[in-house]
Amino acid sequence: MQLTIVIFRTMSMRPFNGIEIFLAIVRQGSLRSAAKSLGMGAPAVSYRLKALERELGVTLLVRTTRSIELTDAGRALLNRAGPAFAQIDEAIAEAREAGRAKTGTLRLTLPWSAYRIAIEPVLGEFQARHPDVRLELSFDEALVDIVGNGFHAGIRLGDRLADGMVATRLTPPLTAALSASPSYLDRHGRPQHPRDLLAHKCIRYRFISANRVAEWQFCDDGQTFTVDPAASLVFDSFQSVVQAAREGHGIGWSLRAVIEPDLAAGTLQTVLDAYALEHPPFFLYYPEHNRHLDLLRLFIDFLSEKRTD
Repeated sequence: MQLTIVIFRTMSMRPFNGIEIFLAIVRQGSLRSAAKSLGMGAPAVSYRLKALERELGVTLLVRTTRSIELTDAGRALLNRAGPAFAQIDEAIAEAREAGRAKTGTLRLTLPWSAYRIAIEPVLGEFQARHPDVRLELSFDEALVDIVGNGFHAGIRLGDRLADGMVATRLTPPLTAALSASPSYLDRHGRPQHPRDLLAHKCIRYRFISANRVAEWQFCDDGQTFTVDPAASLVFDSFQSVVQAAREGHGIGWSLRAVIEPDLAAGTLQTVLDAYALEHPPFFLYYPEHNRHLDLLRLFIDFLSEKRTD
């Protein structure tokens, strides 16, 4: 941190603004033309040039009524500073183009459930429309430092968004669901009340960052309560929870929208729907400095177009 402060202090002592004005005068051929190109008044340009010459202790330009001539000092400054400032202009132009790019890589962090609900159903169409956009998707249930880990954006439930982020809603509120395979329910019966889960094989999820098993919460007459059945299996991936339930190993928790294809196919059946709790929607979120990144805006606009509510 101290090194960064020293660097900026050193840079601020150098007359970059004056050099830019000097180069504009040489490029345009007169103070008046340089002032017009810079959007400044001619007296201000003249004043800045004189201030630069005083700071450097040399005369850079010899001004006559008809022309401007470079001194040896002015020629030396032009030969070294001219290419350097041209490279800076090119770098700025490249940075602006990168922000407006419709091609390139967009890196996202998201839980698997968000991919299953919000991305997977429309991914093929997005790729068909934008074949030059490469999506890099990193599945993670925990909150992730987007900036520190090099992501452009993340997707999380509305109650798990990082502070200070810009957010766009992707889904409606989401209902929780407990589900099991038909074969498991045939063997063990269907629970009629959440407390009946204490007698069932239950597939639980463990938060990696907090190192704790996620609670199973229910709602009855507007009151929320928790049931904590023993776990026959514990995974740190909701995808694995759903897969284990599908294979008949017990009852697992998920968001209902995640398992809709399984419900339609008959590979899973829900239980205790009357006690299901509602959760916030999924949001795509990103830091303020990515607001004008066109590649991200393109993706957000596409997802907003496909949102069904």
